[in-house]
Amino acid sequence: MCTSFKKALLDGEMDFSSDTGQTFKIALFTSSATLNATTTAYSTTNEVSGTGYSAGGNTLTVVAPTTTGTTAFLDFADTTWTTATITARGALIYKSGGGNPAVAVLDFGADKTSTAGDFQIQFPTADATNAIIRIA
Repeated sequence: MCTSFKKALLDGEMDFSSDTGQTFKIALFTSSATLNATTTAYSTTNEVSGTGYSAGGNTLTVVAPTTTGTTAFLDFADTTWTTATITARGALIYKSGGGNPAVAVLDFGADKTSTAGDFQIQFPTADATNAIIRIA
Protein backbone atom coordinates (compact mmCIF):
# COMPACT_ATOMS: atom_id res chain seq x y z
CA MET A 1 0.00 0.00 0.00
CA CYS A 2 1.19 3.49 -0.77
CA THR A 3 1.93 5.66 2.26
CA SER A 4 -0.19 8.50 0.88
CA PHE A 5 -3.12 6.04 0.65
CA LYS A 6 -2.84 5.24 4.35
CA LYS A 7 -3.08 8.93 5.18
CA ALA A 8 -5.98 9.39 2.73
CA LEU A 9 -7.86 6.64 4.58
CA LEU A 10 -7.41 8.47 7.87
CA ASP A 11 -8.49 11.74 6.24
CA GLY A 12 -11.66 10.08 4.88
CA GLU A 13 -10.67 10.65 1.25
CA MET A 14 -11.06 7.02 0.14
CA ASP A 15 -14.39 5.24 0.19
CA PHE A 16 -14.71 1.79 -1.32
CA SER A 17 -18.46 1.44 -0.70
CA SER A 18 -20.49 0.87 -3.85
CA ASP A 19 -22.77 3.89 -3.30
CA THR A 20 -20.11 6.63 -3.28
CA GLY A 21 -19.46 6.96 -6.97
CA GLN A 22 -15.69 6.72 -6.47
CA THR A 23 -13.97 4.78 -9.25
CA PHE A 24 -10.77 2.81 -8.84
CA LYS A 25 -8.52 1.85 -11.73
CA ILE A 26 -5.41 -0.18 -12.41
CA ALA A 27 -2.72 0.95 -14.85
CA LEU A 28 0.21 -1.11 -16.14
CA PHE A 29 3.81 0.09 -16.22
CA THR A 30 7.12 -0.86 -17.82
CA SER A 31 10.29 -1.81 -15.98
CA SER A 32 11.45 1.81 -16.35
CA ALA A 33 8.75 3.04 -13.97
CA THR A 34 9.61 3.95 -10.40
CA LEU A 35 6.66 2.68 -8.39
CA ASN A 36 6.88 2.04 -4.66
CA ALA A 37 5.35 2.98 -1.29
CA THR A 38 6.24 6.63 -1.91
CA THR A 39 4.16 6.80 -5.12
CA THR A 40 1.43 9.39 -4.54
CA ALA A 41 -0.57 9.49 -7.79
CA TYR A 42 -1.12 7.95 -11.20
CA SER A 43 1.03 9.37 -13.98
CA THR A 44 1.46 8.31 -17.60
CA THR A 45 5.26 8.28 -17.19
CA ASN A 46 6.51 4.83 -18.25
CA GLU A 47 2.98 3.48 -18.59
CA VAL A 48 2.77 0.60 -21.07
CA SER A 49 1.42 1.09 -24.55
CA GLY A 50 0.35 -1.42 -27.11
CA THR A 51 -2.57 -3.05 -28.82
CA GLY A 52 -5.51 -3.55 -26.49
CA TYR A 53 -4.29 -1.12 -23.83
CA SER A 54 -5.50 2.44 -23.22
CA ALA A 55 -3.74 4.98 -21.01
CA GLY A 56 -5.18 4.96 -17.51
CA GLY A 57 -5.78 1.23 -17.54
CA ASN A 58 -8.90 -0.68 -16.56
CA THR A 59 -11.68 0.27 -14.16
CA LEU A 60 -11.77 -2.09 -11.20
CA THR A 61 -14.81 -3.68 -9.61
CA VAL A 62 -14.54 -3.42 -5.83
CA VAL A 63 -15.35 -6.52 -3.79
CA ALA A 64 -17.19 -4.95 -0.85
CA PRO A 65 -15.14 -4.20 2.26
CA THR A 66 -15.80 -6.63 5.09
CA THR A 67 -14.27 -7.96 8.30
CA THR A 68 -13.20 -11.25 9.80
CA GLY A 69 -12.21 -11.17 13.44
CA THR A 70 -10.21 -7.98 13.94
CA THR A 71 -9.12 -7.60 10.30
CA ALA A 72 -10.91 -5.37 7.79
CA PHE A 73 -10.23 -6.07 4.13
CA LEU A 74 -11.30 -5.45 0.57
CA ASP A 75 -10.46 -6.85 -2.77
CA PHE A 76 -11.09 -6.28 -6.46
CA ALA A 77 -12.47 -8.54 -9.16
CA ASP A 78 -9.85 -9.87 -11.58
CA THR A 79 -9.39 -7.64 -14.62
CA THR A 80 -8.32 -8.48 -18.17
CA TRP A 81 -7.03 -6.62 -21.21
CA THR A 82 -8.27 -8.76 -24.09
CA THR A 83 -6.43 -9.36 -27.37
CA ALA A 84 -3.58 -7.31 -25.96
CA THR A 85 0.03 -7.08 -27.05
CA ILE A 86 1.83 -5.51 -24.09
CA THR A 87 4.74 -6.03 -21.70
CA ALA A 88 4.37 -4.85 -18.10
CA ARG A 89 6.58 -5.07 -15.01
CA GLY A 90 4.06 -3.73 -12.51
CA ALA A 91 0.80 -1.92 -11.89
CA LEU A 92 -0.69 0.92 -9.90
CA ILE A 93 -4.14 0.85 -8.32
CA TYR A 94 -5.46 4.39 -7.96
CA LYS A 95 -8.62 6.39 -7.40
CA SER A 96 -9.75 7.98 -10.65
CA GLY A 97 -10.28 11.74 -10.44
CA GLY A 98 -9.28 14.35 -7.89
CA GLY A 99 -5.57 14.11 -8.67
CA ASN A 100 -5.68 10.33 -9.24
CA PRO A 101 -4.28 9.40 -5.80
CA ALA A 102 -2.35 6.15 -5.51
CA VAL A 103 -3.68 3.19 -3.53
CA ALA A 104 -1.24 0.32 -4.05
CA VAL A 105 1.67 -0.75 -6.21
CA LEU A 106 1.97 -4.25 -7.66
CA ASP A 107 5.43 -5.50 -8.64
CA PHE A 108 5.24 -8.54 -10.91
CA GLY A 109 8.87 -9.46 -10.15
CA ALA A 110 9.67 -9.71 -13.87
CA ASP A 111 8.25 -8.51 -17.15
CA LYS A 112 4.95 -10.17 -18.07
CA THR A 113 3.94 -10.24 -21.73
CA SER A 114 0.87 -10.97 -23.80
CA THR A 115 0.92 -11.21 -27.57
CA ALA A 116 -2.51 -10.81 -29.17
CA GLY A 117 -3.93 -12.53 -26.09
CA ASP A 118 -5.33 -11.84 -22.65
CA PHE A 119 -3.29 -9.96 -20.06
CA GLN A 120 -5.00 -10.64 -16.75
CA ILE A 121 -4.47 -9.41 -13.21
CA GLN A 122 -5.69 -12.04 -10.77
CA PHE A 123 -6.24 -10.66 -7.30
CA PRO A 124 -5.74 -12.90 -4.27
CA THR A 125 -8.60 -14.47 -2.33
CA ALA A 126 -10.81 -11.91 -0.58
CA ASP A 127 -10.18 -12.92 3.02
CA ALA A 128 -8.43 -11.60 6.13
CA THR A 129 -5.19 -13.40 5.24
CA ASN A 130 -4.88 -12.79 1.50
CA ALA A 131 -6.97 -9.82 0.29
CA ILE A 132 -5.03 -7.15 -1.59
CA ILE A 133 -5.90 -4.53 1.05
CA ARG A 134 -5.99 -5.60 4.71
CA ILE A 135 -6.01 -3.61 7.91
CA ALA A 136 -5.29 -5.71 10.97
